[in-house]
Amino acid sequence: MTDKAIPIYTPFIDKIEEDLVNDCMKSTWISSKGAYINKFEEQIKAYTNADYCTTTSSGTSALHLAMLALDIGKDDEVITTNFTYVASTNAILYVGAKPVFCNIRSEDLNIDVDSIESKITPKTKAILYTNVYGFLCDYDRLDEIAKKYGLFLIEDAAESFGATYKNIMSGNLGDISTFSFFGNKTITTGEGGMVLCKNLQHYNKIIKLKNQGNSKRTYFHDVLGYNYRMTNIQAAIGIGQLNKVEKIISLRKRLYHNYKSNLENKVRFVKELEGTEPSYWLTPIIFESQSKKEKVEIKLKENSIETRPLFTPIDQLPFYEKSSCETANRIYKLGILLPSYPDLSEDDQNKICKIINSII
Repeated sequence: MTDKAIPIYTPFIDKIEEDLVNDCMKSTWISSKGAYINKFEEQIKAYTNADYCTTTSSGTSALHLAMLALDIGKDDEVITTNFTYVASTNAILYVGAKPVFCNIRSEDLNIDVDSIESKITPKTKAILYTNVYGFLCDYDRLDEIAKKYGLFLIEDAAESFGATYKNIMSGNLGDISTFSFFGNKTITTGEGGMVLCKNLQHYNKIIKLKNQGNSKRTYFHDVLGYNYRMTNIQAAIGIGQLNKVEKIISLRKRLYHNYKSNLENKVRFVKELEGTEPSYWLTPIIFESQSKKEKVEIKLKENSIETRPLFTPIDQLPFYEKSSCETANRIYKLGILLPSYPDLSEDDQNKICKIINSII
């Protein structure tokens, strides 16, 4: 008999989303206009306490729009982490700018703030940071450096929806922040994203660019724009998800701490920054050696338990320049991600822990 498969993640979706989608279908407003889009934006704005926000077609398009809104382009440099999902830094390349990679902290896998100032040049225009796996960066220090050198601060909050830094919501920790609502994120719209910002001019530019550069005249486009809009159906799903976000985060937090209590004597867990409350998006664990990691991966796979590698350091990808960020390269070889979906049963989680403990 084959063991029941345990995936890395499944979305937390039920009849609430189904009913909202059905209502949207009945309204016939199924594309990029409709009441659910407006309602979803207003609810996110209230939840995060953002000044301005707008939905997008993906987290990637949200990042691209953030770069465009800040007029980042050719010959500009953006200081960023080399340990993140590739979409973060691809957005820098989209506008012709150059990513300048910083090392990461081994404690929390986030950008090493102490290494940023040495990377700043006259060409530096922004700092782009990611809250990796839902654990927050040192925002006060980042904000201090950005203000000191007159740089924009961009928060890639794709993995940290619902997290807080000293009671400030993620999504409100930069000049511009972006969310992803991909299927494995804290809340999902299937595919989708959002840009949040503090400046009205930036917001108006984002609205224009995501709508094909449309002007106030119908079918008159006075700048090159993009089709980066969310659909009304996606927004309907998002409203259902937002209604239970606290439950989703609470269940993930329980999973994370259950893993930690069962495994912390055998593997290393990410350290939470003081004053923060993570979203616990996924659960990374770090082994003492690559051989131990590989043994665990093989055994879990034999038991139909899915794991994922950690992010490949961006500077190891063929279309990026190599850097001297050795911490990310070392951590990448030693870590994996464990199943972390909200309704993972305690029995299944204990099974995962038992297998890991039996090997190391």
